[in-house]
Amino acid sequence: MDVKRYLTRRRNKRPLHFTLLDPGKMSARENGRIGLMANKAGTDAILVGGSTGMSRRKVDAGIKALKEKCNVPIILFPNQASNLSKYADAIFFMSMLNSRSTQFLITEQVYGAPFVAQAGLEILSMGYLVVEPGMEVGRVGRANLVSRRSPQKAAAYALAGQYLGMDYIYLEAGSGAPLPVPSSLIRKVRETTTVRLVVGGGILQPRQAAEVVASGADIVVTGTLVESSPDPRHDLKGIIEAVHSGRVA
Repeated sequence: MDVKRYLTRRRNKRPLHFTLLDPGKMSARENGRIGLMANKAGTDAILVGGSTGMSRRKVDAGIKALKEKCNVPIILFPNQASNLSKYADAIFFMSMLNSRSTQFLITEQVYGAPFVAQAGLEILSMGYLVVEPGMEVGRVGRANLVSRRSPQKAAAYALAGQYLGMDYIYLEAGSGAPLPVPSSLIRKVRETTTVRLVVGGGILQPRQAAEVVASGADIVVTGTLVESSPDPRHDLKGIIEAVHSGRVA
């Protein structure tokens, strides 16, 4: 599967929704079950990753379960090189642009690059930017968090990522964040760059998803919602419809 072409073709028609699943928090069977519901609800791709509790064995098992149930691309969203898997369709090969640690700027990427090459994973180059409050990913990644009141700084980071050749910029408020990335910040990054703009963290309602899209996001990511919902397909459906239409369903 040519994932980049698939995403480009679909984005030319409408904004996209990705479902994020964390193999460190659930069994492979649960990954497959929730992935199937997300697939049926209309998600455009499934991201596999997390901040803690991960291992290559868990990631491999989770992706295999998803591949059995889903017909959308499965994209690695790794936190470190030791958690990569050859079974995914592609990988967001990313650098945390505002990390204070070289581990997440370049070191993990150096360790992981030979595995990615040997596995033949399709590369989707990404600049990852953690915005307040950042939550667990900000702590683990030692992020110098971008203030919610600093659209100019976010745009400067994103533009630097674009100039370094990254095709995607991800604005991340953090899993479980009380609020999404502010609209003013998304708009400024959109006005400043020409890359695909991904936004995630704190998006729990269709109206929030619609506002993120209206502010300029190409791709909206939800993860915590499916982990906590008793009916992920029902809850995802409203959000996915809001993303695809650009308005509240």
